[in-house]
Formats: sequence, C-alpha cells, structure tokens
Amino acid sequence: MVKVTFLPSLATTAVPVGTLLVDAAAEAGVPLEMPCGGQGRCGRCQVKVEGKVSRRENLHLTPQQIKEGWVLACVARVMGDASVTIPSRREQEKVIIESAASRKAAALRPEWPIHPIVRQIYLELPHPTLEDNASDLERLRRVLTQQEGIADLRVPLPLLQRMATLLRQEEYRVTAILETDTGASARLLDLIPGRKEGPLWACAVDIGTTTIWVYLVNLLNGRLVDQAASFNKQISCGEDVISRIVYSQRGQGLAHLQHLVVETINDLLAELAQRHSLDTAQIYEMVAAGNTIMTHLFLGLPSRNLREEPYVPTATSFPPLVAGEVGLNVNPLAAVHCLPAVAAYVGGDISAGVLSSGLHKKENLTLFLDVGTNGEIVLGNAEWLMTCACSAGPAFEGAGVACGMRATAGAIDDVRVNSLTLEPTIKVMGNVAPRGICGSGMISALAEMLITGVVTKAGRIDVDWVTERMAGRSRARVGDHGPEYVLVWAKDSATGQDILLNQVDIDNLVRTKGAIYAGIRVLAQSIGIDLSQVEEVLIGGAFGQHINIEEAIQIGLLPDLPWEKFKFMGNTSARGAYYALISRQARSKVKEIASKMTYKELIADNTFMNEFTSALFLPHTQLEDFPTVKALLRDHQGTGINA
Repeated sequence: MVKVTFLPSLATTAVPVGTLLVDAAAEAGVPLEMPCGGQGRCGRCQVKVEGKVSRRENLHLTPQQIKEGWVLACVARVMGDASVTIPSRREQEKVIIESAASRKAAALRPEWPIHPIVRQIYLELPHPTLEDNASDLERLRRVLTQQEGIADLRVPLPLLQRMATLLRQEEYRVTAILETDTGASARLLDLIPGRKEGPLWACAVDIGTTTIWVYLVNLLNGRLVDQAASFNKQISCGEDVISRIVYSQRGQGLAHLQHLVVETINDLLAELAQRHSLDTAQIYEMVAAGNTIMTHLFLGLPSRNLREEPYVPTATSFPPLVAGEVGLNVNPLAAVHCLPAVAAYVGGDISAGVLSSGLHKKENLTLFLDVGTNGEIVLGNAEWLMTCACSAGPAFEGAGVACGMRATAGAIDDVRVNSLTLEPTIKVMGNVAPRGICGSGMISALAEMLITGVVTKAGRIDVDWVTERMAGRSRARVGDHGPEYVLVWAKDSATGQDILLNQVDIDNLVRTKGAIYAGIRVLAQSIGIDLSQVEEVLIGGAFGQHINIEEAIQIGLLPDLPWEKFKFMGNTSARGAYYALISRQARSKVKEIASKMTYKELIADNTFMNEFTSALFLPHTQLEDFPTVKALLRDHQGTGINA
C-alpha cells in the first residue's frame, strides 16, 4: 500500500500500487472533474504530482507541463507515495443556474385541462358497530366505491399498518391521497388526519445531461408555484452521455451515477421545500423527462447496450415507480412516472418537447431542434413525425475547449471582430471580468472570425494573414496546440491567463455543428423534401435560448432560412413534463407522440457520413445552400478581408 495526500484539502488515503489517481481521489473523498468519463480525452482532470506515478503522453499536456509534474488523474497510476495538488479552478462549485427573478414561475400557465392522476378526497367513514363490523379496509373501500366509483383499491403495507389507529384517533374522518387510474382502480398514497387544507404538491423534473430542473406544482389548481435548477452532479463523471456510459461500466460506476442524479434532484427539492416551508414528504407525484440514457441512469438500468450496435435500450416505456425505490426524498409511496422514449438516442425529453412545442398539432412542415450535449431533431407535422439524433458532444457546453466554461457569470457569450483592425469586442455574462467562453460565445466568435477572415472557409486560423494585417501585437499566433486567436489578454481576464480559441477548439466546433446540420439534411432527404420547404423551426432547450440565429447560420449550424421562421421555445422538456403532471390528457398525448415518431438511425445511413464531410467547412462545401452567408462573404471581398 502507498500513501497519497491531496492538496490543499490534506485528505489522505492508502491504496494499492497501480491505482488510478482518480480512484485514489474518490477513496479520499476528493472530487475531481472527469468530463470525458475517464478516457483521457478532455484534459480537465489535470493535477500536479510530487512522487511516483506512471505517466502517459497526452496531447492535453505540453512538454513543460509534464516536466513540472502535471498528469491526467484519469490515466495516471500511483506507483509510490505521492502528493497531489488539485488546482483551485478544478474545484467543484455549486452553481444554481436560475436567478431570483426566474424563481417566480408565474409566466407558465396550464395549456391543458387540469385533470391530474393524483387526487385528494375527504372521507367520512361510518363507525363500526356490532351490526356492521366490516374491516377498516373494507369500510374504506366501500365509501370510495360509493363516493368516487373506485371499486379496486390497492393499499401499501405501511399505510395498512397505521390505518386502524389513525381512523379511530380521527373519528373516521380522513383525507385520502390517491393515485387514480383511468378505470375504477386506485392506489392509496397517504391517509391524512381530518380534512386536508392547502396545496397538493407534486413536481415535474427535466433530467438533463448538463442541467436538472425541478418544477414545484400544486395539483389542486395546476399552478406552477416555483422552480429550481442546478448542474447535474454526474458531470464529474462525464460531460456527455457516452462518457457516462463508459463510466457506468467501471466497478460501482452505475450505482454512483444513479446516486448522483438522485442527489441532485433531492438537493433541488430541499431548496424548494425550504422556500415554501413544506415537508418534502408532502410531495405525492413526480413526472420526469430525460433522454434515454439519462433515464436509464436515473433508474439504475444498465446502459452499455445503448452504446453498442444495434443500440437497444432496456426499455422505452417505463413502468410507474414508487419514490422510495429510487431514493427520492419525497413521500416514499409517491408515484414516479418517466415519460416514454422513442429509441436509444431520442428520449422522453423529446416526446415532452414535441408536446409542449405544439409540433404534434402543426399543419405546416415544422423542424424541431433540441441542441445540447446531444442533438435531437424532429421533422413533421400533425400527420407524421420523423426523428433522429446526432452526437453534438460537449463542445457547446464548454467542455474539451481550452478556455471553455459553462454559461455562468464570467463567460464570454458574444463576440464582435472589427473587420478592419481584427480586434475583438466581447460581452460577458454577469458583467464581471471574463473567465472563459461558453457555447454561444464560441458560435459568435467563430462566425465573426469567418466573416472577417481570421478563419478560412476550411476552418483554419490564418496566422500569417492576421499578423500581417494587425498593426502592433497580433491576436493570432502559434501556441502549444497549434494556431490560436486571443480574445482577451491575460491582464484583462479574471484568471490572469489569455482567453483564446485554438485550432483544436475550432475543429471540435466545426465537427459539432457539422454533425447537427448533417442530421437535419439526412432527415429531410429521407422523406424527399428540401429544407427550403420548412415553414417553421422550433428550437428547444436552454442552450437554444442563447443562440444567435444569424451567427448559427453563418457557421452552418442551422439551415439558411428567413429569421422569422425560427422560434425559441425555452425548456420544452420541463414544460412537457409539467403538462403531463397536471393533465391525464397531456400524459396520454405524450405516449401517443412517442409511439407515432419514426426513428432514423444515422449510423446505419450511408448518406450521413457524406453529409457530415460536406458540413466540415464554414458554412458548408455547398455555399449555394447558404445564400445569405455567400452574399455576406462576397460583400467583404475587395476590402482586404481574407474571405
């Protein structure tokens, strides 16, 4: 056994020789970010080591860093006693995404008839006598049959165990909380003394790969009372779904991932409960929407087969659960419903998104996009729906990017490059000193760099041309990872380091946008239509709210259509889960939508790779498909710009 000490926390552990540093950190209770799931791809788990460790060459480490003792914790192994320094920028931070204003959730109004599955019913049972000495349970069933038409009542053992005492203490006057089926059957969730006053609490949850949202809802009137959100704690084990599948196959990885997502939800529930002075045991139902992989990890289902051909999930329709089975801190008998998925990479979040966006009711041809770490696409109308998914990767979330970060305070989210001086002007979230650049900022920067000639149509930073054009200190140079363009000099940044985009970052962005656009093209071609025939483009997801349409078109992420055809829909997954929570009709419609969608597996489509290759240019090899961008580039010809 060897001793490993982690700084600055001074946490120590003893592990066998050959143990991965990241496993030693877990043993010591020290959190380390592993956005790629421990595959050595992202470089975000860099730590500095004094002592004996095995070292492996990696593109994320420069020769100087290796000389100074830097390693990637996910691939380096302890070979002797060691001291490991975790830089402060790697420390996990608790980030609550919403602002105080967003907590006032009055803007979202029910669009479906309020008809929830969970109800509360006040009951007055007749006292038993010698003439009527039926059992307490039979007495309860009899009254529910007479009063509500419920002939089949299922009662969990914990409620049966306290029923006799409660009924007698309350003179047989109680409120029953019931999960009612479409027929004459129901499940008893709770018995409450006397007549229950006040709200009947439930929650809708969007289990996102990056962010988890919880909506607190009063089922009595269908009102969304409040909402809370935070980053999914699973991020520490992988920022994209494939990395998490990989992590889930390591030892107790699946159990750990399931614990992390439930812990994130429970933290948000506790926050909401504190704000509204309620006991989370008073929450009687949850409807959850997530992509297929996130739903599998939430339920502790093995997800390995989702990654391997022929990409078969354990389930796409999920049976109702009891909250206690998955460790949720609500009423342990509360009903938990996961919205149905379509296939391995199109999940309940998209079924919910189609519902809440109204796509299923559209008469005209409509394109629905949900862009995040995974890119899901739906094309159709009220008559038919086609869907596919492409791996966008975590680049738009700031992962795997030299100066990337999530969309929080300090993130550059908008860039303008002067076409004459090539000097950038930036906008920073939170109006603080810049710390890095988020996904929308990268799209903005890449579009500006293309139009002004800093980047060629092939996606290459033209260092020589920029250096020649810029008087004085050039923003373009060759660094450790190839050509790079500096957005913020070190003296102006919060980190004390230059904030930049390098060639590797741009290559990742081009691949990401190329995959999404290729998916859109293949889906359209598969049903024999041209993208110009699309009448409306609906963009869902939190990331979509920050995309600048003009710039997204300029880099070839979105089709070149009139701007008025694009509509931002916000968090369509959470809103769809909310509708399914308050309305039986909405829940039934979600199931119908999921069964109606025809899934196209892009990996099995020979045309996808051709389309993807064509999309690896800015904006595209077929510039005629982007007439507004072509005109913009033409306008810059003759002005000295390298377009």
